[in-house]
Amino acid sequence: MPPERRRLLYRAQHRGFKEADLVIGTFAKQQLAAMTEAELEEFQRLLEVPDQELYAWIIGRETVPTNYEGPVMRQLQAFDLAAILTGDVSRA
Repeated sequence: MPPERRRLLYRAQHRGFKEADLVIGTFAKQQLAAMTEAELEEFQRLLEVPDQELYAWIIGRETVPTNYEGPVMRQLQAFDLAAILTGDVSRA
């Protein structure tokens, strides 16, 4: 994995908020390698958002502001961490 993607993975896995670390970090581990440059830019912008705020958008507790809507945000919202962690690939 190129250094830039490794840095993004590290940032995604070390958010400082356990639930965000799990969801965003696991998502990044699975998706970063396949992201396009545009998706990488979007993901990097999302990582600049404070943990609690980003997590609230991901789980649907708060509405995602228009300037943060995009394919990566939609993928994060659809990401089923429970299925991944339990090995239930039929849900993932």
